[in-house]
Amino acid sequence: MFGLGTGKSFADPSPEAPFWAIGDIHGRADLLEQAESIMLREAPGIPAVFVGDYVDRGPDSATVLQLLSSGSEDGDQPIICLMGNHEQMLLDFLDHPERSGPRWLRNGGVATMQSFGISGADAAASPDELAGLAHALLGAMGTDLLAWLRARPLFWQSGNIGVVHAGADPAAPLAEQKPKALLFGHPEFIRKSRRDGLWILHGHTITRKPNAEAGRIAIDTGAYATGRLTCALIQEGKPKFFQT
Repeated sequence: MFGLGTGKSFADPSPEAPFWAIGDIHGRADLLEQAESIMLREAPGIPAVFVGDYVDRGPDSATVLQLLSSGSEDGDQPIICLMGNHEQMLLDFLDHPERSGPRWLRNGGVATMQSFGISGADAAASPDELAGLAHALLGAMGTDLLAWLRARPLFWQSGNIGVVHAGADPAAPLAEQKPKALLFGHPEFIRKSRRDGLWILHGHTITRKPNAEAGRIAIDTGAYATGRLTCALIQEGKPKFFQT
């Protein structure tokens, strides 16, 4: 049993079946390939759930998206890719470049543009320039990849474990969460424990080491900067953590 830190106990993680969970990749295609090798070596053939933030900051966002979008939930190595806040910011830029472009470009979007072969992206660009950059990115991504990205789910659940990108409102079921809470986090997520026994596995917030405590499993180890992409093998009992 894992303690809540409040004198109470929390039932051990218990998925319906074992699965992998992979932390924030942020444009590191090299680490994604290393993570695949780890999973194939340690526990092949079980589902792999990616918590989002595939793009921005690292150098190879386009390659990461191409690799992930070529997978399938029904293949020999099933993969499920959730939406992260950086994917949402990219989509917001495409839909409203003048309004949303500066924020995204300041937060790693320039690297994503470069990975698609688009130079000259700048958060200080004029509205017309931002619109032109969005048009160029739409063309570079193509309709299939864009449709795949828009279709990413906000959460996935197996047994008493819910997988999200950033966190969740501890007072609400997963199906009733506001997108903002799942993508950007909730102010009560760390301060209050859930009462329904559901573990929340998440990325988004960088932690020096992956950990599982108080009903939360944190797996974002800042791969784009540290080179440590975390793969968590989730099964009955304590998760097993592996890193590139």
